[in-house]
Amino acid sequence: MRRLGELEAVIMERMWSGRRPATVRDLVEELRNDREIAYTTVMTVMDNLHTKGLLKRRTSGKAYVYETVSSKEAYAAELMRELLAGSGNRSATLVHFLERLDPEEAEAMEAALRIIPPGGRP
Repeated sequence: MRRLGELEAVIMERMWSGRRPATVRDLVEELRNDREIAYTTVMTVMDNLHTKGLLKRRTSGKAYVYETVSSKEAYAAELMRELLAGSGNRSATLVHFLERLDPEEAEAMEAALRIIPPGGRP
């Protein structure tokens, strides 16, 4: 899984925040509130996001209706896992990561570790 491009990220953010199925036309109308954008551009990006496994779709008449496959948090967690796996030295990477946490992030990490302790599921 790779990071999203600029327009992919904008579209996924809209899909995640909307928490509802949407057509290309729905997204075009939303995006046009902020920028000029072509229908075909949004259609291509949403098709690419479907191909990448981030959106699922079903037909409704002549249009596709898209939904997110997973939450934004699950996507971010998968990116973090892949970056850690590719870092070469996982322990050193984690130490550098933990050193950079602000107090609020450290508290969130501690809360997460209370739910899922190191080494496994609860």
